[in-house]
Amino acid sequence: MWVEVVAGTRDRQVVRSVEVGPEATVWDAVLKAKLDQEFPDLELDENRIGIFGVRCRADRLLQPGDRVEVYRPLSADPKEVRREMAKMERARRNSVV
Repeated sequence: MWVEVVAGTRDRQVVRSVEVGPEATVWDAVLKAKLDQEFPDLELDENRIGIFGVRCRADRLLQPGDRVEVYRPLSADPKEVRREMAKMERARRNSVV
């Protein structure tokens, strides 16, 4: 069966079609796509993968046509970003009197 494996950086994305066996897992497809050759700095992590935008386990069995996605680590903590934005908004409101 054929599935797509998607990965990328901020500047470039790759979609690879790979053929896998009927009992193949998500992680099998990631390894078969050989993304480490395309993106040597990409950290392949079994905990940062999903199918069609939904995180899943690496041992999940694939279905024909699945789109396996390799997610990058977050560059900033979303909670910290929200705190900083709230702090800036309070400062803006306090300066407008």
